[in-house]
Amino acid sequence: MDRRQFLLAGSSLLAATPFAGVRAQAPIAARIGYIPIIGTAPIFVANGEGWLKQAGIEPAFTVFESGPNMIQALASGTIDLYVAGVAPLAVARSRGVDIRVVASTATGENVFVAAPALAKFFTAGTAAAAAFKAHKAATGKVARLATQPAGSVPNTVLQYWLWEVAKADKADVEIVPMGIDATQQAVLAGAVEGAIVREPALTIVQTRNPGIKLIAGGEELFPGQPGTVVAASGNFVTKNPDAV
Repeated sequence: MDRRQFLLAGSSLLAATPFAGVRAQAPIAARIGYIPIIGTAPIFVANGEGWLKQAGIEPAFTVFESGPNMIQALASGTIDLYVAGVAPLAVARSRGVDIRVVASTATGENVFVAAPALAKFFTAGTAAAAAFKAHKAATGKVARLATQPAGSVPNTVLQYWLWEVAKADKADVEIVPMGIDATQQAVLAGAVEGAIVREPALTIVQTRNPGIKLIAGGEELFPGQPGTVVAASGNFVTKNPDAV
């Protein structure tokens, strides 16, 4: 997400979320769950600039390691607002969870990076499937690829890229589900050979280890891939109709 996209996301968030145009007599308590990625930053800009307070919103933030982990909190009423990938919401709605998407803050965020042990096989002109196969032939081991849990946007994007785009052999790779911070640490430590990451993790891992290589960008992985959204629980919408 570049600076222009970030500013547009911020303005869209202000205009389209439960925080816009509200002047409540008493502050509206909003328990907000989020994941630590750039796509959730607009909500913190809105808070830092005082826009939430001006709108009569009193936020309380809770960080989660992934969107799927946040769904349980949303379903149980522990949080009112969800700021993370859209895919877990689709799963939740299919299971009867009352949740309303009210804004999008980012798209095309997920990229695939390779740690040095795998990156050396991604030479110019080498297809991804061939690189994975060459890694296994040279090491005798499958390439372990970290991403968020099943049902998340990163996991969905990785699966789509591996099987539909790259046409990788399932015998050459292993998907290892883990949280966002754990993914960053795993690729830096060499505990996995590749990973799906988003900003700021992409910048962090490449700054700390320049040998970590960006293999595929967002549009290469999944053209038009969905991204981060803001959603409100049905209960929050019902109790605060003027705020939505």
